[in-house]
Amino acid sequence: MGKLLVYLKGYIKETVLAPLFKMIEACFELIVPLVVASIIDVGIANGDTRYVMRMCLIMAGLGLAGLVCSVTAQYFSAKAAVSFTAQVRRKLFEHIQNLSYTEIDEVGTSTLITRLTSDMNQVQNGVNLTLRLFLRSPFIVFGAMIMAFTIDTKSALVFVAEIILLSIVVFGIMLGCIPLYNKIQGKLDGVLGITRDNLSGVRVIRAFCKENEEIKDFEKANDILTALQKFTGKISALMNPLTFLIINAAIIILIYIGAIQVNIGLLTQGAVVALYNYMSQILVELIKLANLIINITKSVACGNRIQAVLEIEPSVKEKNTEVNSINSKYIVELNNACLRYKNSAELSLSNINLKVKAGETVGIIGGTGSGKTSLVNIIARFYDVEEGEVLVNGVNVKNYPTGQLRQLYGIVPQKAVLFKGSIRENMQWGKKDATDEEICTALKTAQAMEIVDRKDGGLDYVIEQGGKNLSGGQRQRLTIARALVGNPQILILDDSSSALDYATDAALRKSLREMKNSPAIFIVSQRTSSIRHADKIIVLDDGEAVGIGSHEELLESCPIYKEINDSQFSKEGNKQ
Repeated sequence: MGKLLVYLKGYIKETVLAPLFKMIEACFELIVPLVVASIIDVGIANGDTRYVMRMCLIMAGLGLAGLVCSVTAQYFSAKAAVSFTAQVRRKLFEHIQNLSYTEIDEVGTSTLITRLTSDMNQVQNGVNLTLRLFLRSPFIVFGAMIMAFTIDTKSALVFVAEIILLSIVVFGIMLGCIPLYNKIQGKLDGVLGITRDNLSGVRVIRAFCKENEEIKDFEKANDILTALQKFTGKISALMNPLTFLIINAAIIILIYIGAIQVNIGLLTQGAVVALYNYMSQILVELIKLANLIINITKSVACGNRIQAVLEIEPSVKEKNTEVNSINSKYIVELNNACLRYKNSAELSLSNINLKVKAGETVGIIGGTGSGKTSLVNIIARFYDVEEGEVLVNGVNVKNYPTGQLRQLYGIVPQKAVLFKGSIRENMQWGKKDATDEEICTALKTAQAMEIVDRKDGGLDYVIEQGGKNLSGGQRQRLTIARALVGNPQILILDDSSSALDYATDAALRKSLREMKNSPAIFIVSQRTSSIRHADKIIVLDDGEAVGIGSHEELLESCPIYKEINDSQFSKEGNKQ
């Protein structure tokens, strides 16, 4: 949490003025018991009504001045807290964008969402309360004790003993709750993860009538979270009764001692009332402080979780200096490339060797889990290879700045993701200044122009979040068009035509071959019909390349490829 406070650096004025005005307000509050004592000992004792009225006006003035200081402090603390949180949220979001697939896989998207929302709000609340009350409450507590010493030393010793006992209770409960709040946020991540999976997979759940099982899983996770929250709440709940017990016991002792002092003429009645008022101030402030400590404890726990994400170092290291391409006849080269996912004992890709020229089409096929997506991910440098190297235009991908490298690619992932906005805005992800003519050219190549023609508004047709107002095939064709808008040198299609019918798939492949300045194309597919016309096909099995060649060559030399082709041919017949 401490490292996050650096983001308050730009708001030094607010972080100083907020507690300063609160302490000025506290000073006014500490003067009030003395005014009350003078009213009793001078005004009431002497029957001086004018004196009483004058003192009452002074009290009202102190109250008004305190109100102005309190509102001013609230303004500065709120400004500092909101601005601080905005800075941290911006930094966290930026940091998440720089994380590689490895770190995002490890942390989990539901956890990241929790830290950007729930944790961030808790930190904002904690900063706001800290600036307003963290100095004010102790200031009044110790100020009241000092003022008590100016009235009567013997009575003031009760204040000292009381504050020591209260400090033990407050800080003991605080230290006990910090690890529990960390656990609570972790369990909350689990509940949110289940919720996210259910919302994204609601159709599958209903299709298999698994609602009851999912409800039971949710209730189990929710009950664990609730039990932990209740247990922590019970510990936190001890704060108020224990502080009330200590304070009330101190008040009884104070009144007893004060009565004896008044009886023998060592104290005035006004002084006893003033001591009682100071004790009441301590009671009120310690209740505030106790609640503040609980909030700060939660905020520290949440802040530590945010800081933990910020401290994650991306495994894909960024380069800042642009590189010049080497005059290489191959646009992509893989030399003994090996990939091991984090915390995995086995290699996911082993000794992959591949050389691809500009304009060539490479098909990638294999069984489920054979490493097809892993292969295109290392080509795009979403993951770094553990051994070997990946070269693009003769330069190791690790030497490219990410921005320069990404400009070379057009990538269509397995899941067709579109964003809320018009078709034009989604297409301009591929090239931010793309003209309508360039967009239409890409749409025609991707066999997606008919989608635009059929929709009201054409390119201005608004796509809902996730493309939910489009069919699966329409989403796939639009994501392919988006990748083509930027005229990439390397086009990666990761099983991106699975929702297309055979005629559309064939038309797409034909239009890709006829493109001007045709890129090197990598097609991941489960269908041999989608890759049979590729210049070369790489067959993967358990992370190893068991065959590389043309369709005809692999039918002769690669049993796995022949088995895949024959199984599909027998089902598809002439569709091949």
